[in-house]
Amino acid sequence: MIEFRSVAKRFPDGTVAVDDFSLVLPSRQTTVFVGSSGCGKTTLLRMINRMVEPSSGEVEIDGESVLGKDPVALRRSIGYVMQNSGLMPHFTVIDNVATVLRLVGVQKRAAHERARELLEVVGLDLALADRYPSQLSGGQQQRVGVARGLAADPNILLMDEPFGAVDPIVRADLQQELIRLQRDLDKTVVFVTHDIDEAFLLGDQVVILDKGARVIQVGSPSEIIDNPADEFVSAFIGVERGRRALRIKETPHGRVLVDSEGRTQGALVEDGG
Repeated sequence: MIEFRSVAKRFPDGTVAVDDFSLVLPSRQTTVFVGSSGCGKTTLLRMINRMVEPSSGEVEIDGESVLGKDPVALRRSIGYVMQNSGLMPHFTVIDNVATVLRLVGVQKRAAHERARELLEVVGLDLALADRYPSQLSGGQQQRVGVARGLAADPNILLMDEPFGAVDPIVRADLQQELIRLQRDLDKTVVFVTHDIDEAFLLGDQVVILDKGARVIQVGSPSEIIDNPADEFVSAFIGVERGRRALRIKETPHGRVLVDSEGRTQGALVEDGG
Protein backbone atom coordinates (compact mmCIF):
# COMPACT_ATOMS: atom_id res chain seq x y z
CA MET A 1 0.00 0.00 0.00
CA ILE A 2 1.19 3.51 -0.85
CA GLU A 3 -0.08 6.43 1.19
CA PHE A 4 0.34 10.16 0.68
CA ARG A 5 -0.15 12.20 3.85
CA SER A 6 -0.60 15.96 3.48
CA VAL A 7 2.09 16.09 0.79
CA ALA A 8 3.11 19.38 -0.78
CA LYS A 9 5.75 20.36 -3.32
CA ARG A 10 6.87 23.93 -3.88
CA PHE A 11 9.68 24.58 -6.33
CA PRO A 12 12.31 27.33 -5.81
CA ASP A 13 10.63 29.60 -8.38
CA GLY A 14 7.47 29.61 -6.26
CA THR A 15 5.49 27.12 -8.34
CA VAL A 16 3.18 24.99 -6.21
CA ALA A 17 3.02 21.66 -8.01
CA VAL A 18 1.29 19.79 -5.18
CA ASP A 19 -0.68 21.37 -2.35
CA ASP A 20 -1.80 19.24 0.62
CA PHE A 21 -2.41 15.93 -1.17
CA SER A 22 -3.59 12.90 0.81
CA LEU A 23 -4.63 9.54 -0.64
CA VAL A 24 -4.22 5.78 -0.21
CA LEU A 25 -3.21 3.73 -3.26
CA PRO A 26 -4.33 0.11 -2.70
CA SER A 27 -1.91 -2.77 -3.09
CA ARG A 28 -2.09 -5.00 -6.18
CA GLN A 29 -4.33 -2.57 -8.02
CA THR A 30 -3.75 0.03 -10.72
CA THR A 31 -4.23 3.63 -9.61
CA VAL A 32 -4.30 6.18 -12.42
CA PHE A 33 -3.60 9.88 -11.93
CA VAL A 34 -5.31 11.79 -14.74
CA GLY A 35 -5.53 15.50 -15.47
CA SER A 36 -4.31 18.24 -17.76
CA SER A 37 -0.65 19.19 -18.16
CA GLY A 38 0.77 20.91 -15.09
CA CYS A 39 -1.72 19.49 -12.60
CA GLY A 40 1.02 17.77 -10.56
CA LYS A 41 0.38 14.14 -11.51
CA THR A 42 3.96 13.35 -12.58
CA THR A 43 5.31 15.13 -9.49
CA LEU A 44 3.17 12.84 -7.32
CA LEU A 45 4.42 9.77 -9.15
CA ARG A 46 8.07 10.76 -8.74
CA MET A 47 7.66 11.37 -5.03
CA ILE A 48 7.08 7.65 -4.59
CA ASN A 49 10.64 6.76 -5.68
CA ARG A 50 12.16 10.05 -4.44
CA MET A 51 13.00 11.41 -7.87
CA VAL A 52 11.17 14.42 -6.43
CA GLU A 53 11.40 15.21 -2.71
CA PRO A 54 8.27 16.61 -1.03
CA SER A 55 8.51 20.03 0.58
CA SER A 56 6.30 18.75 3.39
CA GLY A 57 4.22 15.73 4.28
CA GLU A 58 4.95 12.02 4.03
CA VAL A 59 4.86 9.33 1.39
CA GLU A 60 4.72 5.84 2.89
CA ILE A 61 5.04 2.35 1.41
CA ASP A 62 3.54 -0.34 3.63
CA GLY A 63 3.66 2.03 6.58
CA GLU A 64 7.29 3.10 6.14
CA SER A 65 8.27 6.58 5.00
CA VAL A 66 10.22 6.65 1.74
CA LEU A 67 12.25 9.52 3.22
CA GLY A 68 13.87 7.05 5.60
CA LYS A 69 15.12 4.87 2.76
CA ASP A 70 18.27 5.24 0.69
CA PRO A 71 17.04 6.87 -2.54
CA VAL A 72 19.22 4.76 -4.86
CA ALA A 73 18.16 1.50 -3.22
CA LEU A 74 14.54 2.66 -3.23
CA ARG A 75 14.60 3.42 -6.96
CA ARG A 76 16.15 0.07 -7.77
CA SER A 77 13.36 -1.68 -5.84
CA ILE A 78 10.58 0.10 -7.76
CA GLY A 79 9.90 -0.40 -11.46
CA TYR A 80 9.79 2.80 -13.53
CA VAL A 81 8.58 3.17 -17.11
CA MET A 82 8.56 6.56 -18.82
CA GLN A 83 7.41 8.08 -22.08
CA ASN A 84 9.82 7.40 -24.97
CA SER A 85 11.04 4.32 -23.05
CA GLY A 86 14.24 6.02 -21.76
CA LEU A 87 16.41 3.21 -23.09
CA MET A 88 20.19 3.62 -23.21
CA PRO A 89 20.98 3.88 -26.93
CA HIS A 90 24.46 2.31 -26.69
CA PHE A 91 23.13 -0.81 -24.89
CA THR A 92 21.50 -3.73 -26.68
CA VAL A 93 17.93 -4.66 -25.84
CA ILE A 94 19.01 -7.47 -23.53
CA ASP A 95 21.54 -5.26 -21.73
CA ASN A 96 18.91 -2.53 -21.29
CA VAL A 97 16.54 -4.99 -19.64
CA ALA A 98 19.33 -6.48 -17.48
CA THR A 99 20.62 -3.08 -16.26
CA VAL A 100 18.91 -3.00 -12.85
CA LEU A 101 19.79 -6.63 -12.17
CA ARG A 102 23.44 -5.98 -12.92
CA LEU A 103 23.39 -2.91 -10.65
CA VAL A 104 22.15 -4.99 -7.72
CA GLY A 105 24.86 -7.58 -8.20
CA VAL A 106 23.28 -10.30 -10.35
CA GLN A 107 25.83 -12.06 -12.53
CA LYS A 108 25.69 -11.28 -16.24
CA ARG A 109 24.57 -14.74 -17.36
CA ALA A 110 21.73 -14.89 -14.83
CA ALA A 111 20.71 -11.30 -15.61
CA HIS A 112 20.56 -12.08 -19.32
CA GLU A 113 18.54 -15.22 -18.68
CA ARG A 114 16.01 -13.22 -16.67
CA ALA A 115 15.98 -10.51 -19.38
CA ARG A 116 15.13 -13.08 -22.05
CA GLU A 117 12.26 -14.36 -19.92
CA LEU A 118 10.92 -10.83 -19.59
CA LEU A 119 11.15 -10.14 -23.32
CA GLU A 120 8.81 -13.08 -23.81
CA VAL A 121 6.55 -11.85 -20.98
CA VAL A 122 6.03 -8.51 -22.75
CA GLY A 123 5.50 -10.14 -26.12
CA LEU A 124 8.82 -9.46 -27.86
CA ASP A 125 10.63 -11.86 -30.16
CA LEU A 126 13.92 -13.05 -28.67
CA ALA A 127 15.51 -12.31 -32.04
CA LEU A 128 15.42 -8.64 -30.98
CA ALA A 129 17.61 -9.22 -27.92
CA ASP A 130 20.87 -8.20 -29.60
CA ARG A 131 19.50 -5.19 -31.43
CA TYR A 132 19.89 -1.58 -30.32
CA PRO A 133 16.95 0.70 -29.45
CA SER A 134 17.35 2.66 -32.71
CA GLN A 135 16.64 -0.56 -34.61
CA LEU A 136 13.24 -1.02 -32.94
CA SER A 137 9.84 0.52 -33.57
CA GLY A 138 8.37 2.86 -30.98
CA GLY A 139 6.04 0.16 -29.69
CA GLN A 140 8.88 -2.33 -29.39
CA GLN A 141 10.96 0.21 -27.47
CA GLN A 142 8.11 0.74 -25.02
CA ARG A 143 7.78 -3.01 -24.47
CA VAL A 144 11.51 -3.15 -23.72
CA GLY A 145 10.97 -0.30 -21.25
CA VAL A 146 8.22 -2.28 -19.51
CA ALA A 147 10.45 -5.37 -19.40
CA ARG A 148 13.24 -3.32 -17.82
CA GLY A 149 10.79 -1.94 -15.26
CA LEU A 150 9.83 -5.49 -14.29
CA ALA A 151 13.38 -6.88 -14.26
CA ALA A 152 13.96 -6.83 -10.51
CA ASP A 153 10.43 -8.19 -9.86
CA PRO A 154 9.31 -5.05 -8.02
CA ASN A 155 6.09 -4.92 -6.03
CA ILE A 156 5.47 -1.40 -7.35
CA LEU A 157 5.55 -0.28 -10.99
CA LEU A 158 5.45 3.45 -11.80
CA MET A 159 4.38 4.38 -15.34
CA ASP A 160 4.65 8.01 -16.47
CA GLU A 161 2.60 8.43 -19.67
CA PRO A 162 4.37 5.38 -21.09
CA PHE A 163 2.22 5.06 -24.21
CA GLY A 164 1.83 8.74 -25.08
CA ALA A 165 4.41 8.83 -27.88
CA VAL A 166 3.19 5.91 -30.00
CA ASP A 167 0.46 5.80 -32.62
CA PRO A 168 -3.12 4.89 -31.59
CA ILE A 169 -3.01 1.29 -32.87
CA VAL A 170 0.25 0.50 -31.07
CA ARG A 171 -1.03 2.31 -27.99
CA ALA A 172 -4.13 0.11 -27.89
CA ASP A 173 -1.93 -3.00 -28.14
CA LEU A 174 0.29 -1.80 -25.30
CA GLN A 175 -2.72 -0.99 -23.12
CA GLN A 176 -4.06 -4.52 -23.57
CA GLU A 177 -0.60 -5.90 -22.83
CA LEU A 178 -0.50 -3.96 -19.55
CA ILE A 179 -3.95 -5.28 -18.59
CA ARG A 180 -2.71 -8.84 -19.24
CA LEU A 181 0.52 -8.25 -17.29
CA GLN A 182 -1.33 -6.84 -14.32
CA ARG A 183 -3.70 -9.81 -14.31
CA ASP A 184 -0.77 -12.24 -14.44
CA LEU A 185 1.77 -10.46 -12.20
CA ASP A 186 -0.46 -8.72 -9.64
CA LYS A 187 1.64 -5.59 -9.10
CA THR A 188 0.80 -2.27 -7.47
CA VAL A 189 0.77 0.01 -10.52
CA VAL A 190 0.71 3.81 -10.45
CA PHE A 191 -0.03 5.19 -13.91
CA VAL A 192 -0.01 8.81 -15.13
CA THR A 193 -1.95 9.97 -18.18
CA HIS A 194 -3.82 12.97 -19.56
CA ASP A 195 -6.21 10.66 -21.45
CA ILE A 196 -9.42 9.91 -19.55
CA ASP A 197 -10.27 6.95 -21.81
CA GLU A 198 -6.89 5.38 -21.02
CA ALA A 199 -7.47 6.06 -17.33
CA PHE A 200 -10.85 4.33 -17.36
CA LEU A 201 -9.51 1.39 -19.36
CA LEU A 202 -6.53 0.69 -17.10
CA GLY A 203 -7.48 1.98 -13.66
CA ASP A 204 -9.01 0.14 -10.74
CA GLN A 205 -8.83 3.50 -8.95
CA VAL A 206 -8.93 6.70 -11.01
CA VAL A 207 -7.88 10.02 -9.48
CA ILE A 208 -8.97 13.13 -11.41
CA LEU A 209 -6.69 16.06 -10.56
CA ASP A 210 -6.76 19.83 -10.98
CA LYS A 211 -3.93 22.35 -10.51
CA GLY A 212 -1.82 21.74 -7.44
CA ALA A 213 -2.83 18.06 -7.53
CA ARG A 214 -6.19 18.96 -6.01
CA VAL A 215 -8.37 15.87 -6.04
CA ILE A 216 -11.61 16.57 -7.85
CA GLN A 217 -12.87 13.00 -7.71
CA VAL A 218 -11.53 9.56 -6.91
CA GLY A 219 -13.21 6.22 -7.53
CA SER A 220 -13.55 3.31 -9.88
CA PRO A 221 -14.35 4.12 -13.53
CA SER A 222 -17.94 2.98 -12.99
CA GLU A 223 -18.36 5.12 -9.88
CA ILE A 224 -17.09 8.23 -11.65
CA ILE A 225 -19.14 7.69 -14.82
CA ASP A 226 -22.28 6.87 -12.81
CA ASN A 227 -21.92 9.81 -10.45
CA PRO A 228 -19.55 12.60 -11.62
CA ALA A 229 -18.67 14.95 -8.78
CA ASP A 230 -19.45 18.17 -10.64
CA GLU A 231 -19.85 19.78 -14.06
CA PHE A 232 -16.09 19.87 -14.59
CA VAL A 233 -15.86 16.10 -14.19
CA SER A 234 -18.90 15.59 -16.43
CA ALA A 235 -17.26 17.65 -19.15
CA PHE A 236 -13.84 16.08 -18.62
CA ILE A 237 -15.06 12.51 -18.93
CA GLY A 238 -17.51 13.37 -21.72
CA VAL A 239 -20.73 12.01 -20.23
CA GLU A 240 -22.81 13.91 -22.77
CA ARG A 241 -20.83 13.04 -25.87
CA GLY A 242 -19.04 10.26 -27.69
CA ARG A 243 -18.91 6.71 -26.39
CA ARG A 244 -20.24 7.53 -22.93
CA ALA A 245 -23.49 9.10 -24.19
CA LEU A 246 -25.18 5.86 -25.22
CA ARG A 247 -28.79 5.19 -26.14
CA ILE A 248 -30.75 2.13 -27.19
CA LYS A 249 -31.70 1.71 -30.84
CA GLU A 250 -34.14 -0.90 -32.11
CA THR A 251 -33.03 -2.77 -35.25
CA PRO A 252 -34.54 -5.68 -37.20
CA HIS A 253 -31.99 -7.95 -35.52
CA GLY A 254 -32.44 -6.72 -31.96
CA ARG A 255 -31.49 -3.79 -29.75
CA VAL A 256 -28.06 -2.13 -29.99
CA LEU A 257 -26.26 0.68 -28.18
CA VAL A 258 -25.31 3.73 -30.23
CA ASP A 259 -23.24 6.77 -29.26
CA SER A 260 -24.09 10.45 -29.62
CA GLU A 261 -23.08 10.37 -33.30
CA GLY A 262 -25.20 7.34 -34.10
CA ARG A 263 -22.34 4.85 -34.27
CA THR A 264 -23.12 1.36 -32.99
CA GLN A 265 -21.04 0.49 -29.94
CA GLY A 266 -22.47 -2.90 -29.04
CA ALA A 267 -25.49 -5.17 -28.87
CA LEU A 268 -27.81 -5.67 -25.91
CA VAL A 269 -27.91 -9.34 -24.95
CA GLU A 270 -30.78 -10.71 -22.90
CA ASP A 271 -29.69 -12.28 -19.61
CA GLY A 272 -30.60 -15.94 -19.78
CA GLY A 273 -30.44 -16.17 -15.98
